[in-house]
Amino acid sequence: MLSVGKLLKEAREKKKVSLREVEKQIKVREQFIRALEEDKWYTFTSRIYVTGILKNYARFLGLDERKILAFFRREYERSEEIKFKEKISTSYLSSDSKKTLLAGFIFICIVLVGYFTYQLFQYLKPPEVHIVSPTNTIFKRELTVKVIGKTEKEAVITIMGERIYQNEKGIFEYNMLLKKKENPLLIEVIGANGKKTVLKKIFKKT
Repeated sequence: MLSVGKLLKEAREKKKVSLREVEKQIKVREQFIRALEEDKWYTFTSRIYVTGILKNYARFLGLDERKILAFFRREYERSEEIKFKEKISTSYLSSDSKKTLLAGFIFICIVLVGYFTYQLFQYLKPPEVHIVSPTNTIFKRELTVKVIGKTEKEAVITIMGERIYQNEKGIFEYNMLLKKKENPLLIEVIGANGKKTVLKKIFKKT
């Protein structure tokens, strides 16, 4: 059966484009593009992130985004339905208490609405980025300073115009040269939703 991943991979191979080239064009890390082509949805933090990346990738490949998203929804909902059935016990389904069943259904609906509202909020907001080290911005004898930061694992990071890669935990490193009395640091982070966060710091040398 033809899956979303196979459709994407066939279209990419037909265009003769490498995963690395796709990463540069749509600003999504290669490992997540590969996860899409292998239908590994569990790799992503949320369903909304997957749909956002799928839209960009389908558009880049010249595919019908609505068709791709329809395929994805069908596959995702089927896998979620199987998981849901496995989790519900037979004794619960055979209960004669309609009130308990209704209350449980309403509770699940409330939880789901709250969950998807939160996911939508997370998707729409720009990515967070924090500098873990150094904690100070004034130095005396140092010629270089190792900057360690953290952001989302799906994000694309650029520091002073240079592409920087984070690890699986979202941790990234950059060696900052202290050439002047005031040395500006510019970090740009683009999330999977296309939103950008810019972080500026000035390291002073006395």
